Order: sequence, then C-alpha cells, then structure tokens
Amino acid sequence: MQSSIEGNRQAQVVVLIPAHNEESSIGATVQALLSQERVPDRIVVIADNCTDGTVAIASALRHQALVVTETRNNRDKKCGGLNAAWRRYATDADIVVCLDADTVLPPNAIGDWIEEFATDPGLAGSSSKFTMRGTAFLVRLQRAEFAKWTDSSLRRGWTSVLAGTACAIRNSVLHEVVRTHRRYGPWLHASQVEDFELTYRIRELGYYCRVSPTVRAYTDAMTTVRALWGQRMKWQVGTVEDLIRFGVNRRTLLDWRQQAAGLLAASVRFGWIFFTVLYAALGILHFAPFWFFVPLLFIANDVKQAMRIPHRDRWDIVLAALLLPQEAFAWMRACWFVAAWAEVIRSRITGTRKDRWTMQYAAEAAV
Repeated sequence: MQSSIEGNRQAQVVVLIPAHNEESSIGATVQALLSQERVPDRIVVIADNCTDGTVAIASALRHQALVVTETRNNRDKKCGGLNAAWRRYATDADIVVCLDADTVLPPNAIGDWIEEFATDPGLAGSSSKFTMRGTAFLVRLQRAEFAKWTDSSLRRGWTSVLAGTACAIRNSVLHEVVRTHRRYGPWLHASQVEDFELTYRIRELGYYCRVSPTVRAYTDAMTTVRALWGQRMKWQVGTVEDLIRFGVNRRTLLDWRQQAAGLLAASVRFGWIFFTVLYAALGILHFAPFWFFVPLLFIANDVKQAMRIPHRDRWDIVLAALLLPQEAFAWMRACWFVAAWAEVIRSRITGTRKDRWTMQYAAEAAV
C-alpha cells in the first residue's frame, strides 16, 4: 500500500550515501544536502570498510539530520551497506534517496522530488539527470554519452534503470519489493547491476520509473581507460546476466533491443576492418569520393548531440566535430559489448563467475 505524500512539510525523506574511501568528495556531497531548499529529514553516510578519512570528515560536519555509520563484517559491498542502513534508518520514510558519495545535488533536488511523488501516485522512482564534472578528454566523452541517455529517457517518459548515482524511490514500493521477494533489503548483491535489478522488480509490481525533468546531479566520471573499462564491464556483464534471468517480456524489450543494437554496431565495425583488409590484400580496394558522405553524417549528428550537453563549452563541440574521439569511444563501447557477452557465455558454460564488484573497486582505486 502506497504511503501518502502530500507536500514538502509532510513527506519524510531519508538519504542513503554508501561510501567506500571517499574522503576527497564526501564533504561536498553532504554539504550540498544540508544546503537544500528542503533539507532531508535524515542523511545517512554509510562508511563501508573505509581505510581513509571518510568517517572523520563526514562526522565533523555535525548536523542534527546527519548520521554516520560504519559497516561491520559486510561482504555484500554497496548493496550490503544500503540494505543495513535502510533497515535501521529508513523503514518509516516516505521517500528514500540513494546518492553516490561523489555526487552533488543542486538546491532544488529534494523539494522537486517530493513534489513529483506527491503529484503522481503511479510514480515509484525518479532518477536524476546526472552530468559528469571535469574537463579531461575522457570525461567529456562520458558527459556527451549520458546527455544523450538523459534526452532519450525524457522523450520516452520512463526509464528501465534508476541510476544509483542519484535517484529517489517511494519507500512503500521498496517495502513491497522486499515482501514480494522475501529479501533482507531492496538491493540484491547477487546482481552486478543492483539498480537495474531493483528497477525491474519495481516495474514488475506495476509501477513506473522515470528520469526527473528538473533534478540534475553532478558526479565524477572515470578518468582512466582502465577505470572506465572496469565500470562498463560490470554494468554490461550484469545487465546481460539479469536480462537472461528476466527473459524477454514487455518490460525488457527496450533493453534487449539495446543489446542487439550494441552487438550489431560491434559487428559492423569489426566487419568493416575485416573486409577492408581483405579487399586490400586482394588488390580490389579502390577509393570512392562518396566515402566521405558517411563520416560527414556522423560528424553532423555528433555536433547536434553535443549542443545538448549541459554546461557545454567550445571544446565539447570541437571533440564532436573532430569525429575521431567519438569514434574511438564507439570502438571501446563495441569492445566491451563483445567482451561482456563472451564472459557471460563462458560463465554459463564453465559455471564460474568473475566478481565484477571487486574488479571495479580495484580499477577505481588505481586512479
């Protein structure tokens, strides 16, 4: 049974912030919450196996709404921390906000989320429009990628994944998920993409989730190819594993189409290399002027999409117009699509499975 959310004063909002060695960012993340136009009723920093100054920095902020808790004997990493904190601090909340420890919300976020749930009883979850901070080459490419994802989700009016970077969820629906699937908590560590799995379970119950039209979040991006590869392999492998588990149905059709499109794009790219080399070896490769037409179309499309990037500058447009940076990123995407599917197939044959949670943590720690 859904709880009543009638306005900014009545709704109880609890923010859960899982943090693993986040001393460089946790202060700004919490300060942004304390500066909200509507401050959350409780802010829970979940220090999970931290070996740095995360706990000390968060505790020093001292606010009546702030709770800093440390996990003990938690083997389920982010999911374990979230579930323990949810059971201890958020069971009576109306809205639960999940926020990464390197993410900053603008002042309107909490109030706007409350208003969204108050005016739309069928809404179960609202994801932020998240934007990567920084000016590095790799960061700009990721910012462009997620600007495109945001626009697509907003046009569609719903999303199949509530991004754990920053999202708000109706707590009565989380309770319903726990009861229906007899779980310890809403987040399932057995899934390597717990946000996608939870969103599917929410939608399975008949609710819908969307990207907020007004709430933006500013977060860190992967700054090295190794960290980016670790992140995306975890996402892609986990998504494929969960889709196979869920099967093909009306709730997964979009995601299956995206997987098919990704594999098709990879096939086209690798096929282009193969046939180019083959024709050159056979001496039948000849240049034709119309070859320039396709790259020009790609450039025009990339520039058009770059114009939609939040807080863009001229370098975002230049990167899009150069074509090669976007092409390099597309090749990397093709590689992790193929590598992830190969890993899942191999895992199903051999019965072994890589711990992508640990591998991503290791990749990020090496930055």
